[in-house]
Amino acid sequence: MRLVERIIEKPRVCSYLPAARASLEVRVMLDVEPDELDALLERGWRRFGPFYFRPACAGCAECVSLRVVTGAFAASKSQRRAARACARFRRVVGKPQVDDARLELYAKWHAGRERTRGWEPNPQERERYSLELAFPHPCAREAALYDDDAGGRLVGVGLFDETPRALSAAFFFYDPDYARLSPGAANVLSLVDDARRTGLPHVYLGYRVEGCASLRYKASFRPHELLAGRPSLAEAPAWKTSGSL
Repeated sequence: MRLVERIIEKPRVCSYLPAARASLEVRVMLDVEPDELDALLERGWRRFGPFYFRPACAGCAECVSLRVVTGAFAASKSQRRAARACARFRRVVGKPQVDDARLELYAKWHAGRERTRGWEPNPQERERYSLELAFPHPCAREAALYDDDAGGRLVGVGLFDETPRALSAAFFFYDPDYARLSPGAANVLSLVDDARRTGLPHVYLGYRVEGCASLRYKASFRPHELLAGRPSLAEAPAWKTSGSL
């Protein structure tokens, strides 16, 4: 991998815990090979396009990397209900794309979050989408959901990475008209099924933050493992099993 730039953000108001201050370490990197991405994921790093990041907050460790143990995973009743409700959607997995349908779906999804959760506007133009969500990478995948009962309408897009040892859920957005079906939960279950079918032991779900409702849900996928601390690439990561059945 080739490091282009390394940035430590100045402390700012935390997006997840408004009473806290947050900072990220961001590395802009190119030519990251699949096994190298595996090593980064194992040490708590996340990826959007060429941007790799993890928390660098002083005095706070609320963002904890979480990964699902696919071989032992058992869906809860509500998760099984979500999977059944979304089973009618046609799921197409391939390389990430950017087009008008995806941009319009993202805009509709984000507008819904602005109304229901008070999010700030965040326009996603084609160039930015291409850089952050459709950047060429050997591990990058997209799972697009289509409702054929509604004329093949695009209703959900999940971005994830596939490495030699895991799948890593990066981002998921969907048509808020379908929110009652819990497509987010169904998306995670689909990734767990994909990983189990191909013999991958883990699905990374990013950071669990106990004090943030929009991230706390990740702990409901059980059993899972939590990363201790922020190990460097020269250190062996320590993952502890949690959420046992």
